[in-house]
Amino acid sequence: MGEIGKIVQAPEELVAPVNVPAEAYVSPEYARAEVDRLWRKVWLQAGRVEDIPEVGDFITFDIVDDSVVIVRASETQIHAFHNVCPHRGRKLVDVPPGQRNARGNRRTLICGYHGWTFDLDGANTYVEHRDDWQGHLCAGRADLGKVRVETWGGWLWVTLDPQAMPLAEYLNPAATMLDPYGLQNMRPRWRKWVVFECNWKVAMEAFCETYHVSTTHPEFMEFGQFRGWARNQGLHSNIGYEAPKGQEEDSGKLRLGAGEDPRMTTADMQNFTWANANTNTTMTLVGVANRLKDELPEGTPAAEVSKYWIQTAKAEDAARGVVWAQVDPLHTAQAGTAWQIFPNFQIGHAVNNMLCYQARPYGTDPDKCIFEAAVYELWPEGEAPQTEWEYTEPADWPPVLQQDFANMAAVQQGMKNVGFRGAQPNPYMERSVASLHMNLAKFMGTGAPKTY
Repeated sequence: MGEIGKIVQAPEELVAPVNVPAEAYVSPEYARAEVDRLWRKVWLQAGRVEDIPEVGDFITFDIVDDSVVIVRASETQIHAFHNVCPHRGRKLVDVPPGQRNARGNRRTLICGYHGWTFDLDGANTYVEHRDDWQGHLCAGRADLGKVRVETWGGWLWVTLDPQAMPLAEYLNPAATMLDPYGLQNMRPRWRKWVVFECNWKVAMEAFCETYHVSTTHPEFMEFGQFRGWARNQGLHSNIGYEAPKGQEEDSGKLRLGAGEDPRMTTADMQNFTWANANTNTTMTLVGVANRLKDELPEGTPAAEVSKYWIQTAKAEDAARGVVWAQVDPLHTAQAGTAWQIFPNFQIGHAVNNMLCYQARPYGTDPDKCIFEAAVYELWPEGEAPQTEWEYTEPADWPPVLQQDFANMAAVQQGMKNVGFRGAQPNPYMERSVASLHMNLAKFMGTGAPKTY
């Protein structure tokens, strides 16, 4: 393997091969240190704005020992509070057994221990026998602790650090590159979560590169041989595919099948994707793909098949009130197919749908995580389904994701092997892995990648 060189400190140094030590994945001490050094310092995606449409609607968000309750206080105001009563420390809102988080509607938050009551602005409105405190329950001592909350892309974002940079600055340049896709207009088609047997980083890294596709998902190679790339983007990173000339839109999620007859292979790929991944496409795209053999003559060049397929699907969606985002092909090529938002959220974007992953620690156990995936798309006004987070056992997820799960569990075990000498990500196709650990080290003070 050669001698390990200097610690990587700048994005341009990620172009070279690096070694990532296993400490961040398997060390119990590292997992405990993440609480103060990482999770209490960053912005975290905590839910969707549409989850709290009415005044009094709330959701909770947990990260290790910390819990936040997010409430809609008025038509224009959203507040977030530490989910803990300032009296004796009881959690204000409990998560129902087997649920990902709590969700409901209340005009007041009442502690179930002694009845202390708070309004939607977090102010204490009732304390039984308040006079016993001799006037000292003032100056906010009896109010809920506030948590910073902002919105972007249709998501609710929270940070436990009062001194954290503004969300817009934190998300740069990801937000700028993703804004044209109108992610806030999409609604979830399904949302699944599971407690999984791997570190949260192993889970995120299973989806932040395309190098694994030919081996883990060989079925997809029948439909195309697009080479993938990954790029550092400050705190964040993004990935994408090199598309053939004339098919620049295919560098996004609207993927044309390869083969002698692109009419047929496109339909094959769309049907396989819908049945086995249940994401990265829509029923409109699948339906038009299945008609290509009837609506285009045999021998139609691939670029023309791609153009017809996309334009026809776009027009059919527009007729039913679904308007795709208009994104310049050059922007599409730069934006790629997915962004990794530091530290633990991935947005797989397209002009009419998206696939998002998030992983959180399961307590401070380095060998477990809470893994989540959600598929979003555009819907006619008022027709989006009302989806809930569904706990789904690994064997019941779509088959393509089960293939990824097999890797995740095996990687977690393999990294504990005395013979494992650290990860060696592909400098071109897996640069997002090295980028994550370079940025993690800035917070954690350890575990930075090193060049050879």
